[in-house]
Amino acid sequence: MSEPQNAAQPEEALSFRAAMDELEGILERIEGEEIDIDRLAEELRRAAVLLDLCRGKIRKAEVEVTQIVQSLEGPEE
Repeated sequence: MSEPQNAAQPEEALSFRAAMDELEGILERIEGEEIDIDRLAEELRRAAVLLDLCRGKIRKAEVEVTQIVQSLEGPEE
């Protein structure tokens, strides 16, 4: 059984893509029944952390994009 590639990286250091890749790996292991039942809870906890990280990055990007669009649509003279 292979270990997640980014398991040792702190969450803040993970990019969105790296977090998604790790989530996909966890999902593949669970769906493929490759995961030992003793590690299932650990994998699911890690997946929850990664999901929160991804959601936070998406929310931050949405705010930034909204601010950029609003600044571009500024008052017309």
